[in-house]
Amino acid sequence: MTGLNLPIIGYMNSPYKEKFGIPRQPNLVQVESYIEMQAPYNDELAFEGIDEFSHLWLLWQFHDNKNQQEQAAFRPQVRPPRLGGNKKIGVFATRSMYRPAPVGLSVVQLKEVKKVGKSVRVYVTGSDLLDGTPIIDIKPYIRYSDAVLDARSGYAQQEPKRKQVLWTSDAQQHELYLMQQSHITAQMTEELEQVLSLDPRPAYQDDADRVYKLRFAAVDAAFKVEADVVHITGLTVCTK
Repeated sequence: MTGLNLPIIGYMNSPYKEKFGIPRQPNLVQVESYIEMQAPYNDELAFEGIDEFSHLWLLWQFHDNKNQQEQAAFRPQVRPPRLGGNKKIGVFATRSMYRPAPVGLSVVQLKEVKKVGKSVRVYVTGSDLLDGTPIIDIKPYIRYSDAVLDARSGYAQQEPKRKQVLWTSDAQQHELYLMQQSHITAQMTEELEQVLSLDPRPAYQDDADRVYKLRFAAVDAAFKVEADVVHITGLTVCTK
């Protein structure tokens, strides 16, 4: 049965400009982003009391899932990246974007709700949302009921192992120049390092000579991965 219509209450403004590099779970990287609320939901009265909560649930839409848009048939099994991208398990045992309802759920830390001109923005950290993601709902995180400390998490029991991130001398020069030109800030490079420490490459790729590019905020970062080290080799301003 179909027919459920959900309003879009806002859109995420995020430094994640493409799907490549987005952490596979929320709160792995403390990136700052904000939700631009849309009328009529951009009313400060709707947020009265929200500052008493440290974290929020965000309900959102997988809006850039072209594969799912082209394929109407239900796929009962998927290949989670955490299992190497080869092993299939049931879609309802994963958080895969390829599911019957293209809806995601993320816990984020609330920073502030701010009036900017006629707009209301909800600033958060720890989001794993692509820039432009439609937000369907915002709800407070309730610690005594939402946090289950003895829960089992199957194949995702432990946080992913992080790699060391090093900058080549050329990349350091690029970083300094772009900071002087106000294309990037120290906070943004810190967030970029957190993203790269999670090794965003597909699980089946392990070529130490291959140069990858990741778009983050206003820059493209070139990097290589060798064993447990990520080498940032260049930093350029996004051209589109």
